[in-house]
Amino acid sequence: MVLAFAGVSVASMAQEDAVNRYSVATNSFWSNWFIQVGANWNAFYSNEEHGAQQGDVKNSPFNKERSNIGAAIAIGKWFTPGLGLRTKLQGIWGKQVAPMIRDQVVISPQATKEGNFTRYWTLSEDVLFNLSNMLCGYNPNRVWNFIPFIGGGISRNMDTNYYAMHLRAGILNEFRLSKRIALNVEIGWNRHEEDFDGIEQKGVYTKKNGRGIWEDKDNTLYGEIGFTFNLGKATWDAVPDVDAIKRMYQAQIDALNSQLNDANAEIARLNNLIKNHKCPTNPGVKEFITTPVSVFFNLNRTEIASQKDLVNVRALAKYAVENNSNLLVTGYADSATGSVDHNQWLSERRAETVAGELEGMGVQSSKITTRGLGECLFLFLLLNYSRFF
Repeated sequence: MVLAFAGVSVASMAQEDAVNRYSVATNSFWSNWFIQVGANWNAFYSNEEHGAQQGDVKNSPFNKERSNIGAAIAIGKWFTPGLGLRTKLQGIWGKQVAPMIRDQVVISPQATKEGNFTRYWTLSEDVLFNLSNMLCGYNPNRVWNFIPFIGGGISRNMDTNYYAMHLRAGILNEFRLSKRIALNVEIGWNRHEEDFDGIEQKGVYTKKNGRGIWEDKDNTLYGEIGFTFNLGKATWDAVPDVDAIKRMYQAQIDALNSQLNDANAEIARLNNLIKNHKCPTNPGVKEFITTPVSVFFNLNRTEIASQKDLVNVRALAKYAVENNSNLLVTGYADSATGSVDHNQWLSERRAETVAGELEGMGVQSSKITTRGLGECLFLFLLLNYSRFF
């Protein structure tokens, strides 16, 4: 449990560094989980083997008196591309190795059964360090990942009914087969308590007499091959390039500013044309004209651009109704809109639009005449106080 909390703490502290260094974004809690299954070959080394009166069992991990097969299953999660936690259960039908020196060891009743086969399991919590990602940067397509680990947990010898704590270390090699599956090749060392095999040694083999971390404890060496199955989201997203995003937004802002400058220049050009333009009058009508009332339209549109223009139109409509006056509505179009025929049509439609507004304000349709004169810069109303010839 201590190792688990320590691993989570280390992962949390290292998260910011991992994100900045390897340019990956933090994933959710449910991402980057994995399951591992495998078969292993185990060799047991007891603390009773060491000392001047050591037995004659050979030290080779492949010696049939100390080795046997086993199985393992694990579940874990990567908190960053370089740091992860794993809970692993190893079940072993192993060998119990101890010199048969009855006057120097105390053998439990359970350990005196015929032969040296024994059944035991280990439950471990491991902290994983993916050095490939830490040293070379995150690469989702890397074929080989080199992953040392350290951990600890609890073991049980089912034949002797003994429980013991253990520490462990090892190296996990992952070989990518696909996005979801990897081949595992793992080697490791489990360091159990000295009485894990059911044999309690007497003083001649104690650490006080110069024995080291290997000699004074029961040990298991193992080599394992298996598979890793990645669950859910198994990759890490790249951190967005903030500078690139800023450059993109700045380019868009510059483009909008350029369009705004072009629009302002066009408005200035149109205002200049309005100021200097003289629209023709209809020679077939004798007109008494007041100051023209102008109504503006957006380029190539027949809808009135601003409702503010209708304030003066409404005052003109009121005057026409009160004085039974005739109104002449003349429409124009900008020469930049299109062809001559299109501008003629556009100017007529604009005149009809304003005529509709006048009718809505109470002017009789018989009092309104519309015409379109094609290319010009604006639409205005002429107040006619006479009848047509």
